Amino acid sequence: MFSSFITSRIVATLSALVVILLGCSAGVWQLNRADQKIRLGESLAAKLQMPTLNANIASLTLEQSTERRIVARGRFIQDEAIWLDNRPRPIPEGGAGGTGQSGFYLMMPLRLEDKQSVLWVNRGWAPRNNENRIELPPVNTADEVVTIEGVAFPHPGKVYELGKKRGEVAKPRIEQNFDLGLEAQNHRWTQLPFILRESYSSRNDGLIRNWPLPTNGVDRHYAYAFQWFALALLGFVFWLINGFIKYRRELVINGDRV
Repeated sequence: MFSSFITSRIVATLSALVVILLGCSAGVWQLNRADQKIRLGESLAAKLQMPTLNANIASLTLEQSTERRIVARGRFIQDEAIWLDNRPRPIPEGGAGGTGQSGFYLMMPLRLEDKQSVLWVNRGWAPRNNENRIELPPVNTADEVVTIEGVAFPHPGKVYELGKKRGEVAKPRIEQNFDLGLEAQNHRWTQLPFILRESYSSRNDGLIRNWPLPTNGVDRHYAYAFQWFALALLGFVFWLINGFIKYRRELVINGDRV
C-alpha cells in the first residue's frame, strides 16, 4: 500500500519531499544558529574573566585581544567619526522595549597617548531622526585625554549593503558597514587590528551602551526550528492522509471491500 502511494502520485510525492527537506533543513539551520550563539556566549564569558589588557602598554594582536577586556587612554579624533546606519537599539539580556528602534553606531578613532597608533572605538548607539535621515544625533565628546574600557572585536557587526560607495568621501560619514582594513589604507596612521566596543554606560555623552549578550535570541531560534520541523511533519502527514484517501477510493472503484 505504501509503495502505491508513491508510484501513483509522483508529483504529489515530489512536492511533499521538497516541503519535508526544506522544513528539516531550515530547522537544522536554526538549531545550529542557536548552538553558535551559545558557544559564542560561553567563549565571551570565559574571556571576560581574564585580566584586562592595556592598549597603551602592550602590542596587541587580533588573536590575543578578541573578546578580551581592554583599557585604553587617548584623545578622540572627532573629525574622522563614522556613523554606522541601520543599527537596532541595543537591548540587554532580559530587556524589553524599543527593540524596533533604528539608529547609529558611532565609530570614532582614539589616538593612544604616548603611542603612534590609533584604536577605533564603537562608542555606542544613538537614535536616528526618522524625519531627516542625515541629521545626526547630539553626542558629547571630550576634548581632553580620556580613559575608556571595553571589549575587543574584529568588527562592529555587519548589515546587508547593496553596493560600495566610490569616489570622494563626504562629511559627516554615514556608512552601512565599517571596514577596518580600508580605514587603514585611507589614513596615514598605524591602527590596532581590532575595534573596541566601549562598555561603560554611565558616561553622560548621549550614547547607549546596553550591549546584549551573544546568547540573545536563542529562544527565538528554537521557536523557529520548531515551526520548520512542524511544517515538515505536516507536509508528510498531508501527503500520507491524501494518499490513504486515494487508495480507499481506488478500492471502492475496483469493487474491493474497504
